[in-house]
Amino acid sequence: MSPAASHILIVDDDPDLLKLLAMRLQAAGYKVASASSGEAALAQVAVAKPSLVITDLRMGSMDGLALFDALRKNDPALPVIILTAHGSIPDAVEATRRGVFGFLTKPFDHKELLRQVEAATHLAAGAAMENTKQGKSEEWRKSIVTRSPVINALLDQAHMVAESDASIFIRGESGTGKELLAQAIHHASPRRNKPFVAINCGAIPEALLESELFGHTRGAFTGATRDHKGLFQAAEGGTLFLDEIGDMPLPLQVKLLRSLQERKVRPIGATQSVDIDVRIISATHRDIAAEMKNGNFREDLYYRLNVVSFEIPSLADRREDIPLLANYFLAQLCAKYNKEINGFAPEAMELLVGAPWPGNVRQLQNTVEQTAVLCTTPIIPVTLVQKALRDDVGSILPFEEARRHFERDYLARLLKVTSGNVTQAARLAKRNRTEFYKLLQRHQLNASLFKETAE
Repeated sequence: MSPAASHILIVDDDPDLLKLLAMRLQAAGYKVASASSGEAALAQVAVAKPSLVITDLRMGSMDGLALFDALRKNDPALPVIILTAHGSIPDAVEATRRGVFGFLTKPFDHKELLRQVEAATHLAAGAAMENTKQGKSEEWRKSIVTRSPVINALLDQAHMVAESDASIFIRGESGTGKELLAQAIHHASPRRNKPFVAINCGAIPEALLESELFGHTRGAFTGATRDHKGLFQAAEGGTLFLDEIGDMPLPLQVKLLRSLQERKVRPIGATQSVDIDVRIISATHRDIAAEMKNGNFREDLYYRLNVVSFEIPSLADRREDIPLLANYFLAQLCAKYNKEINGFAPEAMELLVGAPWPGNVRQLQNTVEQTAVLCTTPIIPVTLVQKALRDDVGSILPFEEARRHFERDYLARLLKVTSGNVTQAARLAKRNRTEFYKLLQRHQLNASLFKETAE
């Protein structure tokens, strides 16, 4: 591999050494990126895989060997050279035993460094060519950022299944990345050059969902001014992802089952069916076994969809991914908002790792975005993370509780505006006095207190 084709990531918490290494490697013709911590390095590797990583041994929360272990889980073939000012025979022996490519002490010999870099990049080039021959490119899973052994094992299974046309059923809580897994399977499959079409079955009203899936003809119903191809036809030759399939109404489940069995769809208002060739991947956060027991989901459809199943663990069950994901999102947001933020304070990261994350990866991404937008320092402090987590908890109240809060606040504002005059307040709310009094009793609001406040 020529230097120009090699991408080297250097990792050190000493900014002067980073600059020196970058200058020497760039002078030799290499492309260089830098990171000031192990966590930041993992975030960069998740975005763009380097040909070689050069890292300091002694760093803050993640030292060079810990970084090597994390990199090795995702890519055992990625060469790593470790630099240290604390070089010793035991360190070198331990690093070599674990499979580190090279080990140099600081101050390092410039020629020896370039010799090891050249040898490592040649090794990386050979491994890349071998992976390409064997079809082991990681491009298909690039959108999934992880160093979790559980997720990596799941992805290995998904890659094997992707070669077939078997229907796949994905279970997982909201925000765990079910659609990302479905996209990765599509990109690893022979259908990768055909469309990937996704639909959330719980987000579309029942009256429209049938038309969205199967299509309709002109004049099939009021407002159908032209023929409309449904998503089955839009995904022809590719993959159709049915998200939140557990929310699909029973009448549509019957039609979906028939379409899967016959491999045909009949648009609303049509007299002829249309042949389809799609791979179905479906997902849900619901307990489908309970839904089938309660008669809300058809067993025959479930067994048709569930040829192969995957379960994505919650973020709380793979906390080793939280620093990696947080730094990955932060790097994206810094580019989006043109901000320079180097990472999270140790206490802030500790708080992120220990949070419950009921909204999983989606909630983590929202939390990181809020902290990045509000941050005015090079490091995100723990106070911003605390505030973002409090706001997240407040924003995901259960529906009934949120409605009670709204009703109470609304009634209180009416009584305040009318100085406790129930007749006027009921008129403003367009409710009769009897119903309005019941609402006040339900929320334990005393109109006379608002009169006293006004006086």
